[in-house]
Amino acid sequence: MQVILGTKIGMTQIISETGEVTPVTILQAGPCAVTQIKTIESDGYNAVQMGYGVGRNLSKSVTGHVKKAGENINPKVLKEFRVEEIPEGLKLGDAITVEGFKLGDKVTVTGTSKGKGFAGTVKRHNFQESRNTHGFKGNIRRVGSIGSMYPQKVWKGKKMPGRMGHDTVTVKNLVVAYVDVENNLIGLKGAVPGPKKGIVTVEGKE
Repeated sequence: MQVILGTKIGMTQIISETGEVTPVTILQAGPCAVTQIKTIESDGYNAVQMGYGVGRNLSKSVTGHVKKAGENINPKVLKEFRVEEIPEGLKLGDAITVEGFKLGDKVTVTGTSKGKGFAGTVKRHNFQESRNTHGFKGNIRRVGSIGSMYPQKVWKGKKMPGRMGHDTVTVKNLVVAYVDVENNLIGLKGAVPGPKKGIVTVEGKE
């Protein structure tokens, strides 16, 4: 099953035997515990829910839910993945590891990008600065006009200053370049969205 949750560790390089250097992002992927299995008969669709990490102060409802999968399961993150068919032999409490991934596999990674706080239009939307001559008083990074005389309103979707970053970002077709089953590590060629220690989802095609 090529689906797993993990934590972004950081970027490094892998040097092949021929001397080729490959930039990779290392993820601490799994092990994830199967906390719920949904089927078409019971829920209307097939899905596998898994938990990752070590949680703190879980609510009673969540504690009771994951307790069905095992007494020692206390996940930090719960996430559900829809599948066409439930893998044969999969049951509650099973561990999902990086064993399902092989070198050269293409995967899709989803994470939360770095938050940059409140940003202006120059940084947020790549606007140009105004000229800094002939009477300008230094306000070269202001938005400028945001509407016409009619209608007397600002249209929705207008590019203006606001919160930047901390969005869900998905990157497709990243190649698996490194797998360490013993240490639960996986290396993906290229960059992965999010800061270090950020939670990411890795999905591949069987």
